[in-house]
Amino acid sequence: MKRNTMNKKDDMLPEYDFSNSVKNPYVKLLKKTVTIRLEENIIEYFKELALQFNIPYQSLINMYLSDCAKNKVKPSINWIKSEKKKVS
Repeated sequence: MKRNTMNKKDDMLPEYDFSNSVKNPYVKLLKKTVTIRLEENIIEYFKELALQFNIPYQSLINMYLSDCAKNKVKPSINWIKSEKKKVS
């Protein structure tokens, strides 16, 4: 059995020459991992919808939010006013 003869300082094989490489021009388009709390029924809705399109539900949520941002869709928010309790 032949053992790997590379030294630690020789991380790469000679045929992997990256001396003329360029930075990824799409790096700004990469996605960022975030944590968001969603209600279970929202997650289930997107999971079921994603099955119809045969794509991962997180990708579907990203596509939906991207479309909202592109079209500058603003949510309709109807806050329920609650009576403020008086502190005695």
